[in-house]
Amino acid sequence: MASRALRRWLPQQHGAWAMLLVPLLAGMLLAEPSPWHAVLLAAWLLTYMALFHAQQWLRLRRHSRNPRAAGRHTRPALVFTAALLPLAAALVIHAPWLLLAAACALPLLAVNCCYARANRERALVNGLVAVVPACGVLPVAVLLGGGTWVQAGLPALACLLYFIGTVWYVKTMIRERDSRAYGWASALFHGAALAVAWLCLSPWLTAFFVVCFARALVMPRLGRMRPAAVGAVEVVLSVLLLTAVVVAYG
Repeated sequence: MASRALRRWLPQQHGAWAMLLVPLLAGMLLAEPSPWHAVLLAAWLLTYMALFHAQQWLRLRRHSRNPRAAGRHTRPALVFTAALLPLAAALVIHAPWLLLAAACALPLLAVNCCYARANRERALVNGLVAVVPACGVLPVAVLLGGGTWVQAGLPALACLLYFIGTVWYVKTMIRERDSRAYGWASALFHGAALAVAWLCLSPWLTAFFVVCFARALVMPRLGRMRPAAVGAVEVVLSVLLLTAVVVAYG
């Protein structure tokens, strides 16, 4: 019973957790350790969970035939928001510039809400838009630890390139596995990401993007894979990305 309730409250979007945590952890590890990083981590996760349930409420309110389906997300959304507010207030009092960061993220989050309301959460554009604020938390964590924009720029670019590539790649493995257009687009993006890594990033990240490019070319040709297997590969690559970023720029 408890595990069922936990599944209802915690989002089961496993790929989203990696995208949320890797840039944030990278920013924390690249900066000087600060107690405010713990507050930021808690606030960041609460923001995601509150938004997830709010978006599910928006989606189900319009598209579910079950009149009670949307209501199941009301309480989690309110509880997570209530837990978030004091943490957000403390962060803003400590670092008022966080209001500007939040203002930059709001239009992107609004796009995600619009896609949820239209029941098109799996749309390519929706996934690509979600990557930007997720990677944007890296410079926030760096600045909160006393770092600089210069220190945060290249690591944030590395995360952005990887997670945008992952959106394309996962499409070619699951929903668009029979689409040649998606396959070519994924391969071209990963090739471009590798070129950017070679020109702008470190040798460690160049080697990492060689692996990403190879998996974008080879894995779709291996036939159907279960989503769990696709996700497991991305978890391993996410850990490798975090390691490469910290080794290269830490």
